[in-house]
Amino acid sequence: MRTVIAVAILVASIASAQAQYYGYGSGSNSRSHSVGGYTNSHGTYVDSYQRTNPNSTQMDNFGTRGNYNSYNGSYGTRGPRY
Repeated sequence: MRTVIAVAILVASIASAQAQYYGYGSGSNSRSHSVGGYTNSHGTYVDSYQRTNPNSTQMDNFGTRGNYNSYNGSYGTRGPRY
């Protein structure tokens, strides 16, 4: 049991250190919703995707530098606007 707890703490510390390495992110928002596919005003089709629920910060969005999007396996690259 102690080994399982020790491994869990190690994994959590590595994940935290990794988020700090990539920059701004505070960790991705745990709540998200799907956005259906649509055609934008320029006539380009945008496929459906997952995004974090709106809140008062951009620090926890999938696209913000330092956060990980588990739906598409990528790290955020943008800096927060606010």
